[in-house]
Amino acid sequence: MGTLFFFHSPIPHFSLPSMPKPIALPPLSCLRNNGDVNSLHEQKSEGNKNVDMSQSMCDDDQNVKQDNIWQLFKEAQQNILYLNKQRLGAIEKLDKTNREKQSLLSKIKKLEAEKQAGAGKDNLSTCSELLLRIDAMVLSSMISAGEASELRSLVMNHKVSLADVFNIISHKKDPELLGELRRFSDGHKKNGFHIVHICTEMTPLVPRGSVASYVTGISRALQRKGHLVEVILPKYASLNLDEVQGLHEVNVEVTSYFNGQLHGNRIWTGVVFGIGVTLIEPKYYSSFFSHEMIYGYPDDFERFSYFCRASLDYIVKCGKQPDVLHLHNWETAIVGPLFWDTFVKQGLEGTRILFTCHGFNSQGIEQPDKLALCGLDPLRLHRPDRLQDNTNTQLVNILKGGVVYSNRVVIMSSIYPKHVIVHNLSHELEPTLNVHRDKLVIAPYGLDKSTWDPSTDYFLPENFNAENMNGKAFCKAALLQKLGLSEHSSTILMSKASLMANKFSILMWVRQLQTTSYFDKRRTSSRWRE
Repeated sequence: MGTLFFFHSPIPHFSLPSMPKPIALPPLSCLRNNGDVNSLHEQKSEGNKNVDMSQSMCDDDQNVKQDNIWQLFKEAQQNILYLNKQRLGAIEKLDKTNREKQSLLSKIKKLEAEKQAGAGKDNLSTCSELLLRIDAMVLSSMISAGEASELRSLVMNHKVSLADVFNIISHKKDPELLGELRRFSDGHKKNGFHIVHICTEMTPLVPRGSVASYVTGISRALQRKGHLVEVILPKYASLNLDEVQGLHEVNVEVTSYFNGQLHGNRIWTGVVFGIGVTLIEPKYYSSFFSHEMIYGYPDDFERFSYFCRASLDYIVKCGKQPDVLHLHNWETAIVGPLFWDTFVKQGLEGTRILFTCHGFNSQGIEQPDKLALCGLDPLRLHRPDRLQDNTNTQLVNILKGGVVYSNRVVIMSSIYPKHVIVHNLSHELEPTLNVHRDKLVIAPYGLDKSTWDPSTDYFLPENFNAENMNGKAFCKAALLQKLGLSEHSSTILMSKASLMANKFSILMWVRQLQTTSYFDKRRTSSRWRE
C-alpha cells in the first residue's frame, strides 16, 4: 500500500473581527500516492450525506413539534376563553337564581305578614274593610248604587263566613273581588241597622272631648250587637293615625257643593277598632282642617258646614242607604236641614236622623245668609219654628236646627231628669225643647270598658263586675280605711265628672243631695261655701 497523505485546503488570511465567524472546511480526503481518492473518502462523503439527511429530518421533526405545540397552545387558549365564558354565564345564572330566591323570600315574608295581620283582625274589622272596598267600586262606577246596597246587606248578614273568605281574597283587585262577592250572595235580607256617624271627633283619631269617646264606644257596642256602623270625619292635619288599619286614599275624586260651586275632595278610608272610617279632605278649601286646634276659629261654621255637605254628597255618590244618620252637637247639626231639604229624595227615603246633644253651652249662632254657603235657603229656614234663634231673632241657631230637623234627640246626662234639663239647663232653648219634648231622650254616659274595667284593674284591692258586686264593698272599705274614716261613719264621699260643670249645674247637684236624709243641710251648704 502506498503512503497516505492528508491535505487541507489553504486557509486564506483574514483580519480577525471582534467576533470571528467559523470557517467551513472542505471535507478531508484520503488519496493514494497515485493521486486517486481512496475508498475512505467515499465512505466519508456518504456519511456526511447521511448526517445532513438526519439533521434535516431532525429539523423537520423540530418544526412539526413546534407547530404542534403552537396548535396545542391555541387550542388551550380557546378552551380557557370558552371556560371563562361558561364561568361568567354560570355566575350570571347564579346571581339571577339568588335574586329570584330573595324575591320569593320577600314575597313569602310579605304574605306571612299579611296573614298575621289578617289573623289579628276580628270579623268586624274585616267586614268594615270589605264595605269600604264596595264604596270604592261605586265611586269608580264598577257597580250601581242598588247592587252596592245589596252587597252591603250581604256583608251584614254573613260577617263570620265572609270574614274568612275575604282574608283569602283581600289581595285581589276589585273586579276579582266583585266576582267572589256575587258568587257568595244568596239574597237574604239584612237583620241589623246600618248606622253612619257624621261627627267631628272620634277616639283615638281625634280625642278632643267626650264626643270622641262616646262615638267610639257606642259604635263598638252596636257592632257587637250585629249592627253595621261607619264613621265619617274631617281629615284634620293633627289626626292620630296609629290605630288605623289599611288607611289608603280612594282613587276617585268626590265633588261637593259649597259657596255656589262644586269642589273636589280627597277620600281616605280605614278601619279603627273594627269600625269603618271615612276621612274627607277638601282640595280647594284645604286650610279648613289644617289648623292646630279642632274648634275655636272664626270660620268654624264655614268649616263644618262644608264637611257636612261633603259627607252627604259622599253618601249619595257611594249609593249608601243607611237606616240612621247619627249627628253630634251643633258642628254637624246642619245635616238635619240639608237632609230633609235636599237629600232625602236622592235614594235616602228610608233614612232617619238621630241627633245627640252633649251640652247646650255652644249652639252655633250665625248670620242667616251663611246658610246659603252649603245650599240651604235662608228665607225658608229663618223662622221661629225652624232655625231662628229664640233670643236674638236676627240670627239663626244651628243646634236648634238639629233639634227641629231630627227624628230623635238624645241628651247626654247621667244626673238630671228631662224636666230639669229643659227648664234649667237648656240655655234659652226651652221653648224649642218643649215643642219637641216627645222626641227627647235622656241617656247616661255609661261605662266604656275599653277605657276602664273594674273587673281587670289591678290597682283595685279587689275586682268586681255587674254580675258580682262583692268586690265593690271591699274597695269602699279599703278607701275609707286609707282616708282615716270610720266604716260606720255617715260621711259621704262624692265626685262628679260632667260636661255641664258650670256653677249652676254644681249648685243644682248639691241642692239635690241636700234633700236626702243623709245630709245635714246647713253643714253641707257651709262646706260648699268653703
